[in-house]
Amino acid sequence: MSGLEEWARARAPELLARAEEEAVAALRQALIEATVGGRPAAPKPAPSREPRRDQAEGHALWAYAVTRAGQALSGAPAGVDPGAPVERIVHGGLAVLASRVPLAEFGEDPLRENLNRLDWLERVARAHETVLEQALADGPIVPLRLCTIYSNEDGIRTMLDREEEHLTGTLDRLAGRQEWGVKLLLDPDTLARAARERSPEIAGLEEERSGRSGGGAYMIGRKVDRRLAELTHQLATEVAEDVHARLEDCTEDSVLNPPQNRELSGYEGEMLLNGAYLVESSRTEELRDVLTRLEERHSAFGARLELTGPWPPYNFASRLAPA
Repeated sequence: MSGLEEWARARAPELLARAEEEAVAALRQALIEATVGGRPAAPKPAPSREPRRDQAEGHALWAYAVTRAGQALSGAPAGVDPGAPVERIVHGGLAVLASRVPLAEFGEDPLRENLNRLDWLERVARAHETVLEQALADGPIVPLRLCTIYSNEDGIRTMLDREEEHLTGTLDRLAGRQEWGVKLLLDPDTLARAARERSPEIAGLEEERSGRSGGGAYMIGRKVDRRLAELTHQLATEVAEDVHARLEDCTEDSVLNPPQNRELSGYEGEMLLNGAYLVESSRTEELRDVLTRLEERHSAFGARLELTGPWPPYNFASRLAPA
């Protein structure tokens, strides 16, 4: 397994979930279109690009996240260009975490070429995520898309002016809260056995089939298979709905994402829930306890519940983005 695949499996499961092509092409496309972590970012400031003739010279600003103006950044993490530390560009009551990047590498044409180099993508994505994780430890952030690039500080200030109300409201809402991911996995064979055992209808059909032969037995067998598939799906839906409902009781908000691609993320069983939950920081232990109880409740179906996070709050920041 490549270093990029190991990193993506461990730190960007939602990104992997969106992959539909073979692993390398899917990951590259998802990184271009989405963000580290695989979640839609908010807001979507339009990158300011230098004219093509200037791309080999000068610098631009790579933006990571928006914070409150008074929220300090612990230490001085390196940016996506190792030679340029992250700095705070303050405007009014907000600040953008950004670092300078050379146009020879991050200008429009060089960037397009670099996005096709997996080693470059891995390095840049890791650096972007590291900055977000460190900033998140200092307080609420609004994470920005991978490859959000401005030609200068004036472009960043213009964005902050335009989005001030939305960004301030988002930071208010996210204060004291964290985004956590929860995945529900069920063993399909165990689930099918449970559905069969709970169905008098299936038992009756099986008994009827035992008294038939040839085509009659075959047709009843097909009916059993179809009905068992329906009942298994129904049972799986009930389990997923129960888990989601219980989680909503102890969280502030939730977003249900598509299941991950099994081949790329390497999980076993059927993923029936892939949710993001906004949780009060003081209630994270309660969340863990709820997950433990839910896993025990549904153990007869081979249920496994996986908790990941805390994540930069892409899911909940994006929902508040202005039209």
